[in-house]
Amino acid sequence: MHIMEGFLPIQWAIFWWLLALPCLVFGIYRLKKVLEADRESLPLLGVTGGFIFILSSLKLPSVTGSCSHPTGTGLSAVCFGPWITTIICAIVLLFQSLFLAHGGFSVLGANLISMGVVGPVVGYLVYRALRYSRINMYFTVFLACFLADIFTYFTTSLELALAYPAEVGGVASSFLLFSGIFALTQVPLAVVEGIVLALVFKYIVHLKPDILLRLKIFPEEKIITARSES
Repeated sequence: MHIMEGFLPIQWAIFWWLLALPCLVFGIYRLKKVLEADRESLPLLGVTGGFIFILSSLKLPSVTGSCSHPTGTGLSAVCFGPWITTIICAIVLLFQSLFLAHGGFSVLGANLISMGVVGPVVGYLVYRALRYSRINMYFTVFLACFLADIFTYFTTSLELALAYPAEVGGVASSFLLFSGIFALTQVPLAVVEGIVLALVFKYIVHLKPDILLRLKIFPEEKIITARSES
């Protein structure tokens, strides 16, 4: 997912930065509102941020010759929404570019749009759609995390396709090519990520249900039922 430093043409690097900046500003606003309302949510914020950093730092070789990794953004999107997740991802991506040679500053806007905006927004929309349904709470979290991961890579594929359209078929052909490179590796990684983060959420339900209730992440009856069933 990390587009490497200098890989995007300058016009596209600037374009994605311009798209990312309003998301960062709104994310800072949302973060301030949440912390003003409930300072005790900080430990949960730290846990979700820690998983984003750890999972997205894993650089795994791909069967297609590229590298891939989980993103970890789905859990944060479920607990705090997509825009606070954008801020967490910005911090993570900045540290990774400075100290781990993952990504870079010029492409930070593009990497942030894919991992910190589109992925979390998709995961959050899935969660919101299923929040009050009869679907199992943990499966809802799994699905949100799985799709947040997958759509991050679709967005990265689009970013690369726009920057480097194919001579035959243009952007569409290039998008299919880049998506195919990522998909073979990313689908099983996204499944594993969804399972791991659903289990982490289950642990939070049993350890700190009060935080989940205050943040109104799921209906109270769902959380109480989930605790009593295990």
